[in-house]
Amino acid sequence: MLGLVTPMPYLAAVVLALAVGTALCAGARRRPGPWTVVAARVIALVLVSDAISFVVAKILAKTWSPRTDLPLALCDAAVLVAAAACWWRKPLLAELTYFWGLAGTLQAVITPDLNAGFPHLVFFQYLAGHLGIVLAALYLVIGLRIAPRRGSVLTTFAITLAYTAVVGLIDALSGANYMFLRRPPSSWTLLKVLGPWPWYIASAAGVALALLLLLDLPFWIGRRRHG
Repeated sequence: MLGLVTPMPYLAAVVLALAVGTALCAGARRRPGPWTVVAARVIALVLVSDAISFVVAKILAKTWSPRTDLPLALCDAAVLVAAAACWWRKPLLAELTYFWGLAGTLQAVITPDLNAGFPHLVFFQYLAGHLGIVLAALYLVIGLRIAPRRGSVLTTFAITLAYTAVVGLIDALSGANYMFLRRPPSSWTLLKVLGPWPWYIASAAGVALALLLLLDLPFWIGRRRHG
């Protein structure tokens, strides 16, 4: 929750990221050119560096554990997908970044689950990862005009379900609890209002599908208008 972090530095970082994202999107649309690829790849490098720094810091502190620190949470996967999308700018990667970033990661930006404040390394890692995903999603879709295609909602939903099933299998074999598939979180999250375990998994899938459809709505209207 935001109460666990120093409010002003966190809010300042969010406002700064919003300003940078707005400038990048507006610039890419008005003055497209080679610089837009450079900007996308800078975002990709920031995301990859964030993912690597998280693992390295845990290993150096001797706190890394395969039961809690593998990059299996959806936000962790979204960091790598967003980095790949910014580097190669492939439609499927951009769609996953857009839907995962705005349907999932944006919630973590609005209600951060962060117990380290400025200037702790974890504070910057959280910001770089989560704000970076959202920035990448907006830049790819709005700035670079890689709009979701027809059928992208079902494709993204199917990939998400398949990924969740794989993580669930890993949880079952290892005793871990990635994505809270084996037991509910100890702290408050949106899952608390979606019912008890395991029913909140099905509820979350329904909410996810509704969010994907909502995020696709402007592009669905555009596709209808253009036949």
